[in-house]
Amino acid sequence: MTAGRNPISGLALGYGADLAFGDPRRGHPVAGFGRMALALERAVYAPRRGRGVVFTGALVAGAALAGHGLARLLGRRAALALLTWTALGGRSLRCEAANIAAQLERGDLDAARRSLPALAGRDAAALDAGGIARAVVESVAENTSDAVVGTLVYGAVFGPAGVAAYRAANTLDAMVGHRSSRYVNFGWAAARLDDALGWPAARAGAGLTVLCGRAPARTWRVLRRDGAAHPSPNAGRMEAAFAGALDLRLGGPLAYGGHAEERPSLGDGRVPVAADIGRANRLSSRVGAAALAASVAARSLR
Repeated sequence: MTAGRNPISGLALGYGADLAFGDPRRGHPVAGFGRMALALERAVYAPRRGRGVVFTGALVAGAALAGHGLARLLGRRAALALLTWTALGGRSLRCEAANIAAQLERGDLDAARRSLPALAGRDAAALDAGGIARAVVESVAENTSDAVVGTLVYGAVFGPAGVAAYRAANTLDAMVGHRSSRYVNFGWAAARLDDALGWPAARAGAGLTVLCGRAPARTWRVLRRDGAAHPSPNAGRMEAAFAGALDLRLGGPLAYGGHAEERPSLGDGRVPVAADIGRANRLSSRVGAAALAASVAARSLR
């Protein structure tokens, strides 16, 4: 295999760029994709599943073709490095979480509530410091799978087109994959596709969390017992694994868009505090590094 077609160094370069620079500051491809999706939504929207299937399929297939075209233009390695960098978001995730932790440690609850929507799409106005810390830890856990492990897995298996399609599906789920009156039908396909693509990443990420934490037996026990209790088929695995690894109790009451929910408890430990956000960030970093190593090793074996 020639260097230009070898994706291994492309994954590592993209991962290193994310560690060094975070998300691109200008002209982020995900933002451009979002604008394109909004324009297409305005053109094709109807509160029907069929329209949503066409909308989602066209955009995800288009992203895959764009990734393939970029590989032909730049070479497979360079294209994979660029797309991995723009898709990962690991450093930005940890920076946002650390910022909220600092606000909580200063006692500035209002600032922490204003910052929370950048990480977690839940109602923040009524949350106390513990509720905000719990939301951040849960978001770090879930996004470690979605933004980091999934990107590396799909990059290793499918190359640039896989990274582009996976990130497109993630973005569409965030945009239209929720159960509001507007999107309950139109966003159905985006939500189901994101669940399907996230299935292997969540389980790989949870397994790596067992290996990377300081109490693998406890983490494995909590993951097996509580991972399936969460309403999400994927987020629950990562949140349960983080709860076990950090010896915390996640889950419980929350609200989205004014609608209250009671999520099952995950783990047997205490409720998170601000200092636990840093612990979650460090665990996320270890899981990301392990995912890179595993992806490179798996591709090398192929």
